[in-house]
Amino acid sequence: MEKVELIEKEDVKKYKFLDAYKEDVELQTEKLNGAVRLGNEFKSKAYITFQTEQGPKKIETTVWSVTDKFLQIKNGVLIPLDSLINVQY
Repeated sequence: MEKVELIEKEDVKKYKFLDAYKEDVELQTEKLNGAVRLGNEFKSKAYITFQTEQGPKKIETTVWSVTDKFLQIKNGVLIPLDSLINVQY
């Protein structure tokens, strides 16, 4: 497995997203909803791993919202759900 680089959430805009392989989209949706609840109710952060042209990247952040196509973090930054590799909290 390729090494995942931890980056600052403010640097997300510097990367071009690529689609990541997903085995279980429903599980990912449940995890995302849990991360939103964690951020909104408990002000806690999650680790979000996503695929970019430069390889997988990971950020620690509060998830503000999730739509059918994007995850939103601070400052209106959107991460395509298709690029998500993992969500941990």
